[in-house]
Amino acid sequence: MLDALEAGLKAWLWPGISAIFSVVVTYAIYRAALAVFRRFSESRAVLRLFVDAAAGAFGAVFPLLALAGTLASAPPDLPFITGIQQTTSLLLVFAITWASLRLTSAIGEVIVALNPVLEGEWKRARKVETQTRFLVRALRILIVIIGFGAALMTFESVQHMGASLLASAGVGGLILGFAARPVLSNLLAGMQIALTQPFRIDDVLNVEGEWCWVEEVTATYVVVRIWDLRRLVIPLQWFIDHPFQNWSRNNSELLGTVFIWVDYTMPIEPLRQEFNRLLAHSNIWDKKVATVQVTDASDQAMQVRFLMSAPDSTRNWDLRCAIREGLVTFIQENYPAQLPRVRARLVDDQEPS
Repeated sequence: MLDALEAGLKAWLWPGISAIFSVVVTYAIYRAALAVFRRFSESRAVLRLFVDAAAGAFGAVFPLLALAGTLASAPPDLPFITGIQQTTSLLLVFAITWASLRLTSAIGEVIVALNPVLEGEWKRARKVETQTRFLVRALRILIVIIGFGAALMTFESVQHMGASLLASAGVGGLILGFAARPVLSNLLAGMQIALTQPFRIDDVLNVEGEWCWVEEVTATYVVVRIWDLRRLVIPLQWFIDHPFQNWSRNNSELLGTVFIWVDYTMPIEPLRQEFNRLLAHSNIWDKKVATVQVTDASDQAMQVRFLMSAPDSTRNWDLRCAIREGLVTFIQENYPAQLPRVRARLVDDQEPS
């Protein structure tokens, strides 16, 4: 046994040295070339972004390519040569898949970097960012599937099973499709949302009564940030099947309302003047809409609606709260008798004696 081990080591002496030498030299050349490229390229150049994103992955791909080439030229009767070659091929597939994923991520970063959020062009920039995120994630899933299939094909037993796998592909495809129906439906919903753009990153939505912002979009779900900083995770298919409000679809401007119930004896003109005064002193109001109307009346009081406009949903909420507080204070201080009250008629049912 010792003789066989010694013979194997002697047989692997020069092929092993050649393999190690090729890996070390290839990696050294790659690192030197990478350093020179980074030295003479701009940090935000498109090619630089791709290289930086996949630098680590390429650091594994090129040495593995050199190792695979060296092993291919080694004598076929070397001990364990077949297993080592298969392992190298498997690692090379994983490294190439890793590099492809990094390059795909860089595609999204480059497209977003080339479409910055400029003043007056925020809508187009957010549209491009949302579409890019959807498409990049779908492409990453496809790359992982292809890489997994290529890794399996490095095993000879799997290659021999190809005919039987093709024969059962119909039934297996039906079973797999039924089992993966939720995932596939979300992926297709993601593609539909990417193309039709019902919402974009940072859009303000009202989902199931929750006021929220679109924070993250993945291939299968959307993360929205609720106003109190909670996160709501919603499957993409939900947006296809259910209606929702988009408060910043075309622009972020919103109308806000404040409703106040007052007694019938309350004059409307002082309320209108105070409302206009509060708006004039507010730095939130965009000076576009300011309306006071009596919108309802019951048997006890009347409802006055104060309509105002604001640049976005956050400032709209703050403006409504400030105006409501100011109007209630105004009525309390100047017309306390005109606050809503219940009227009753007292009748003496006793007969006079």
